[in-house]
Amino acid sequence: MRLVLFKKGGPMEITEVRISLRGGEGRKLKSYATVTFDNAFVVRNIKVVEGNAGLFVAMPARKVKQFCPRCGKRVDVGSRYCNWCGVQLPAPPKDLTKERQSTHQDLAHPINQEFRDYLQNKVLEAYYREKEKEEQREKISPGEGSSEPSPA
Repeated sequence: MRLVLFKKGGPMEITEVRISLRGGEGRKLKSYATVTFDNAFVVRNIKVVEGNAGLFVAMPARKVKQFCPRCGKRVDVGSRYCNWCGVQLPAPPKDLTKERQSTHQDLAHPINQEFRDYLQNKVLEAYYREKEKEEQREKISPGEGSSEPSPA
């Protein structure tokens, strides 16, 4: 059996998008998505978020860490004190670029705009479909369609 690890010359295809709706009105996080590529690779914890310009897709990320100068343990960038030994941590240098000052780093992300747009469109299409299904389920009252007799 031969295992194909990559498609030479062809674009990756999104073969499945699963949506898990979150929150209600007024919340920025609308859902989580799990995306399968070429029936071979899965990326979880992709978020659908309400921004100032509408919905957008945020890739899974982790907090950036730094080392405590006293104990050497890893602590979140931007922390004022070490979680392990309690020493006050030095403030980050002011001359770092905004990109380097970020406290989160993507775990996976598209490397070109064309694929970023393709991914966002597929995830948002699935989000709107799932949202519509949820609204249809809410329209049906719990008592309708049930064969149980109503209590008298």
